[in-house]
Amino acid sequence: MVTKGTTSFGKRQTKTHTLCRRCGNRAYHKQKKTCASCGYPAAKIRKYNWSEKAKRRKTTGTGRMRHLKLVHRRFLNGFREGTQAVKRTAKAVEASA
Repeated sequence: MVTKGTTSFGKRQTKTHTLCRRCGNRAYHKQKKTCASCGYPAAKIRKYNWSEKAKRRKTTGTGRMRHLKLVHRRFLNGFREGTQAVKRTAKAVEASA
């Protein structure tokens, strides 16, 4: 007699999901070859409107933003390039203070 319950659960010792190279979560399905979290190897990141919280966790600004924070700083200065900062003398420093 084959049971569907307790005895069958003891045989579950293989991993279906392993680490994903793109998002780092343990959601990459080894047989399907797709990530359940980010959708890798699809070009676009997996996201759905029915999960507002998941979108909030993964959106821009939740990570390091290595490039984007530099772009924001350059935006504040009008994307100026090729200019040199004006040298501040001791008199100018005293006047501004």
